[in-house]
Amino acid sequence: MDKKITTLLFDLDGTLIDTNELIIASFLHTLEHYYPNQYTREDVYEFIGPSLLETFSGLDRERAEEMIEHYREHNHLHHDLLVQEYEGVYETILALKERGYKLGIVTTKMRKTVERGLIKGRLDSLFDVVVTLDDVKKPKPDPEPIELALKLIGSSADETIMVGDNSHDVLAGKNAGTKTAGVAWALKGREYLEQYGPDYMLDNMRDLLAIVES
Repeated sequence: MDKKITTLLFDLDGTLIDTNELIIASFLHTLEHYYPNQYTREDVYEFIGPSLLETFSGLDRERAEEMIEHYREHNHLHHDLLVQEYEGVYETILALKERGYKLGIVTTKMRKTVERGLIKGRLDSLFDVVVTLDDVKKPKPDPEPIELALKLIGSSADETIMVGDNSHDVLAGKNAGTKTAGVAWALKGREYLEQYGPDYMLDNMRDLLAIVES
């Protein structure tokens, strides 16, 4: 018999807040600077999900840090203009909080940027723990970030769902032993996420309410 769900962990970008246009614009800005006329919008999709270090090291290990700084400068400058809310997210997270569920964020972003995104999404007071790239040695899909979040929040993997929009989120959840949920509004699409076998697929964040109460 499955243990009752008490804890929900969420990715941030593309899951709780719509940062897709910001991320795509920042990648294109950076790639155009270093590799003029070589990358299109669609080419960028494969870069979304892994950490910036992983992505840029795959292009040029020696200049990876330099490219990351170039990316972050553009990203921070345009953050508040391009980041949007997803329909149903704020209301669902608030309802889960009011019902006593433990809530956490597990992201590959740095804390300073995460805090800006949470404020933009009106979510900054609703989470019990936030694990960022600054807090771990190995990012998702390694289980370390989820295991740290569970330790800090005082929960076990078998009472937890990890929710995300990318393969790294689903695989990290599986590696840590949690249940997993993919979001159908992921930039890469429902079919892409379904390849990784999440336990649930959400068409709207509100679907979580029925899942955790069942």
